[in-house]
Amino acid sequence: MQKTKKKPGHIKRQLKRYSVLYVILLLAIVYYFVFMYVPLIWGVEISFKDMKIGSTIQDAPWVGWKNYKYFFQNKSMLKLLRNTLIISINSMIWGFLPPILLTIAIFDLRSKKYQKFCQTMVYIPHFFSWVIIYGIVFAFFSGNGFVNGIIRALGGTEVGFLTSKKAFLPLLIGTQIWQSVGWSTILYFAALTSVDTELYDAAKIDGAGPIQRIRAVTFPAMKPVITFSLIMSLGGVLGTNFEQIMMFYNSALYDVADVIDTWVYRVGLGQMQYGYGTATSMMRSVVGLVLMVSANTISKKVSGRGMF
Repeated sequence: MQKTKKKPGHIKRQLKRYSVLYVILLLAIVYYFVFMYVPLIWGVEISFKDMKIGSTIQDAPWVGWKNYKYFFQNKSMLKLLRNTLIISINSMIWGFLPPILLTIAIFDLRSKKYQKFCQTMVYIPHFFSWVIIYGIVFAFFSGNGFVNGIIRALGGTEVGFLTSKKAFLPLLIGTQIWQSVGWSTILYFAALTSVDTELYDAAKIDGAGPIQRIRAVTFPAMKPVITFSLIMSLGGVLGTNFEQIMMFYNSALYDVADVIDTWVYRVGLGQMQYGYGTATSMMRSVVGLVLMVSANTISKKVSGRGMF
């Protein structure tokens, strides 16, 4: 086939016709460049410098790999890595199924009005700050809280849930699931809206029950989103919810609650060791990127699906 030649001035006409859209696109590009990529470049530079308060990034002396070596030579890093991995892996494992099951349960409701009501209700906790959520946890699990009140009423001994190393992880994971499970269903609902309802009708005619319809129709439609969620979660395996941990953080829980994020905050900002903190954050980001790309490559080879 012979290619059609574009008339002279075609690009100018397109620019004039869609000028508003191009301006909006330009603003988005400028925003990401200024607030995402420029700080990233500065972060890489600071990680190789001895940055002190009062000095500029350009004036700070270069120290090479010193800041990165400090991470590996620090004796407390093994504990930080252990705590970070325990929290993040448990979050991935326990937080993976609830949004999928909740999406399927709400999607199968017959009443559309009740379905919309349930969706709205499960979204609400996402908009609570961790200060509010910790206040709720404190009301239930503190020494004078609701749970200890029941324990005392039954003749038991008061339990210090908020200072217990054994209770820390369940409280952390439980509150995280409660806060995020509803919001996490949005992607799964978006995937299910593209499913042809006639597939469910055909499955019913063939005698498929509710579980069989989920396996044959619902789950395959959610598969790409599930793959996307898993790959993204692997990218953040060395990251934790800093705000949440800081709310539950106290001196009795240092051995299990001190993670990479809290160390970066304590050393990088508290002790003004900006080079050490930035180098640690950069290294964690690189590891997360490698894990995400690796997971995406393996997923494409095994199942033929990937994020990119």
